[in-house]
Amino acid sequence: MLTPDRILKANILIVEDDRMCLNLLKEILSDAGFLNIRTMNNADNLCEVYKEFSPDLLILDLVLPGMDGFEAMKQLQAVDPDDYLPVLVISGESEDHVHLRALSAGAKDFLSQPYDRAKVLLRSRNLIEVRLLHREIKEKNKSLQLTVHERTKELRDSRIDVIRRLGFAAEYRDTETGQHIIRMSRYAAALARALGMNDEQCELVLTTSPLHDVGKIAIPDRILLKPGPLSPEEWEIMKTHTEIGARLLSGGDSGFLMMAEAIAYTHHEKWDGTGYPRALSGEAIPLVGRICAVCDVFDALTSERPYKKAWPFDEAIKEIERMNTIYFDPKVVKAFLSVLPEVQEIHKEVEQMSAEATRAILHDTHMPLDKIR
Repeated sequence: MLTPDRILKANILIVEDDRMCLNLLKEILSDAGFLNIRTMNNADNLCEVYKEFSPDLLILDLVLPGMDGFEAMKQLQAVDPDDYLPVLVISGESEDHVHLRALSAGAKDFLSQPYDRAKVLLRSRNLIEVRLLHREIKEKNKSLQLTVHERTKELRDSRIDVIRRLGFAAEYRDTETGQHIIRMSRYAAALARALGMNDEQCELVLTTSPLHDVGKIAIPDRILLKPGPLSPEEWEIMKTHTEIGARLLSGGDSGFLMMAEAIAYTHHEKWDGTGYPRALSGEAIPLVGRICAVCDVFDALTSERPYKKAWPFDEAIKEIERMNTIYFDPKVVKAFLSVLPEVQEIHKEVEQMSAEATRAILHDTHMPLDKIR
């Protein structure tokens, strides 16, 4: 709300080369109670003064030594093209073409000589009110945009949290502790970094890769937890978890959901085209899918499952090398082998975690890069 006190505290800048006229304008405004008045007798450094003083009203003579008022307004428009330029021009001429030119240059109103005290105050006050209201609206819009941004982020984070918890629920059905997705996601982030992804992309890999098997939530326990080999019919049902997971994650416009969908859909595709669900081959498989394929298989080999014992590290590494160029992208395998010390450290660290520590990480909405060892 614009109070009389706020209006009287407005910054007023007068640019007038005639000292008598300048003093008269200053006196009229001062007598009316305006407190912050600054004067100039030319416009040569007006832009610098305008940026520093930020006037709520600029009273500008059109005829000045050096730069005239028209050129001054043109330059001021470039200072802040989105701002409301509060210019009240002084014109000794009454021709329409002069007024039209001034309006086109950015003037908002006119003062004619000799000055009428009432007109000076009325027009000055009107422009100041418009300027202050314009600023108020800009500030409110900024505040509103910030609020909308915060609410949108909260909504997005809530959606992501719900989706991640769905992935954890699927994981808890498949293993006792959920440590697989902690190891696998950290392996994947370390591998992504070795392949040249930036920190933001690596963190996205870290936070989306735990959803690779979210589709398993729809696989019956008799198949998911079967201790022996699956029959051909059961295997076909098991393979549908990739398509189910992709459908669960589809339709999102955020980088998180799009990457999570790609991982869920393609982490069982194979370099030679013999994978599922679409039999993609080579670089037709998204890079994140190729990354997660290696990390998922390596962790599956080195972990105990209902249907197998854990493999020793050296045997699992040999198996990854054996499947190079057949199941896996050679570039990805090479990068994976380069981060094996880091992978071993991650595996050791996670194996030593308590159940409480595991749950704390799983339920942490953000797993930052500094957790990758």
